[in-house]
Parts: sequence; C-alpha cells; structure tokens
Amino acid sequence: MVGSSSQGRVRNAGRALLNWFDSSHVPAAENEGEKRIDWLRTLPYIGMHLACLGVIWVGWSPVAVIAAVVLYFVRMFAITGFYHRYFSHRSFKTSRPVQFAFAAIGAASVQRGPIWWAAHHRHHHAATEQPEDPHSPAHHGLFWSHTGWFLSREHFATRSKRVRDLLRYPELRFLDRFDIVIPVLLAVGLYFGGQWLETHRPGLGTNGAQMLVWGFFISTVLLYHGTFTINSLAHRWGTRRYETRDDSRNNWLLALITLGEGWHNNHHHYPASAKQGFYWWEFDPTYYALRFMSWFGLVWDLRPVPPGRRESTPALPSARGGGS
Repeated sequence: MVGSSSQGRVRNAGRALLNWFDSSHVPAAENEGEKRIDWLRTLPYIGMHLACLGVIWVGWSPVAVIAAVVLYFVRMFAITGFYHRYFSHRSFKTSRPVQFAFAAIGAASVQRGPIWWAAHHRHHHAATEQPEDPHSPAHHGLFWSHTGWFLSREHFATRSKRVRDLLRYPELRFLDRFDIVIPVLLAVGLYFGGQWLETHRPGLGTNGAQMLVWGFFISTVLLYHGTFTINSLAHRWGTRRYETRDDSRNNWLLALITLGEGWHNNHHHYPASAKQGFYWWEFDPTYYALRFMSWFGLVWDLRPVPPGRRESTPALPSARGGGS
C-alpha cells in the first residue's frame, strides 16, 4: 500500500511537471471538485512574482519601463478585446488571421490559451454568484475569486462543452495545449533585444536582464492582477446601475486599469455588447480600439447595447443586496 501510494504521488508530480509544457494531460472530469491548489504546477506562477525582485539588481531605464508599459496595455487589450469580448462573448466578428494574431498576443499574457479562458468565463456567466461559480467572492472569498481558483486542480482543464465553436480551429487548440510557447518566445525576445540594445545603443542604458525583468516579469505580474480585479474587486466595490442576479459593480478605477472592463455591472446586464461603457462618460478604451480597427475592416459587426436594454433596470435580486 505504501509503495502504491508513493508511486501515485510520483505519477501526479510527473503529470504536474508535464502540464507546464503540455496542458492536454488532464481531462476536465478527472479533477472535478478538487478545490485544492496544485502547488507543484503553481511554481511557475509563484516564480513570476519572485522574479520581479530582480529589479533590485538590474535597475531601470526609460526604455525598459516603456517596454513594460507598452506590453501591459497591448496584452491587456488582447485580453479585454479578444479573450473576453470576442472569444468569450462573440460581441463582434473578425477574420481568421486577426483572430489568431490577437489570440497569440493574449497567450503572451501568460493567462493560458484563448479556448481555456473563454470556456471558464462562459461558465462564470452561466453560474454567476452561485456556489459553482469559481469567481464569486461571496461564496469563496476574495483570494479565491482573485487568484486561487485557476491554481486549483478542478479548473486546470478546459471546459470543452462550452467552447465547441472555438475547438474547430487547430491553431487555437495549439495555443491552448502549448500555452507556454508564446510567453517563452516573448521572454527570449526581450532578453536578446535588450542585449542588442546594450551593444548597439549603449546610450539607452539597458540590457537583456533589465528588459526581461521589466518587459516580461513586472509587466506580466501587473497584467495578472489588473485582469484579476474584475473577478474579485468588481464583485465587491463600486456602484450598481442594474439590479442583476449577481453582485457585479461598476468601478471607474478598475475601468482605467483594465481598459474599460471596470464597467462590470453594465457587462453583466448585457454581456453581448462590444461596448461596456454604456454612456459617453464611461471610459472604455477597449471599445475605442475596436472601433478604430473596424475603420480598416479588421473587425466588424460590433454589437451595441440596445437603447431599450440600456435604459431598463429590471427588478432582479442581486446576490448581496446592491449598494456600493
């Protein structure tokens, strides 16, 4: 029995390590109900945070900080505009090349592949603020809704039944299965780009290690927690224009951080809209960027919120009673 138990632990550890490189080894049903955090598989996530401390040794330069800021906003747009509004909610249309391009940029955010992301987000909307909703701070607490849920064994696999429309694209399945490829390419590119600048543009005062720490680690960790606030803080703090069946809130500060995703109560009121800032004063840069892309035919058929739906306030009970 002891030997069998040891073999099982070794097998599970080997699978967890393999999942760092190929995420296809765990069927969705296998870990159903396994809410424990898979600490071995989580080591790269922890390592991303620890690597930010490298700034103590590499210092900073304007070009490294600019790289971090640009990569934050470009990848945030890929998450908000494409992972969320396109892949999860189909709120507009685009071509297959543009779909793949922004899926790859989104994958560079180190938030898994577009199919996995969309599957879990659709599940969130189907079970919003219910016990089976992993994002619900009301049921699972702030830490779990913010970061704990996707580190658990239960939510590692893709909920394939919810994303059959996306599974027909082999290039998207590749990004999902080998979700480490694009982040590694980005990190390697930043390092060698910094090395090139150190040799050929020494006046910029940067190098490979500095570009790696700022452009990849710091930028990505900030991107993580900016994105995750919508699952956690946007269900706790803010105002409620609509009495939805969940506890979603509108929060202008989160809208600034996430390029418009902070209008979360608006979004839960009408998820199909490509525009989450329903009124002109609700800052929604993701929508502005999508509109700009539509002028060049890169995206089209951006779904608006119907005026009657925007003005309506259905008398539905909120999960935690409204307020702000």
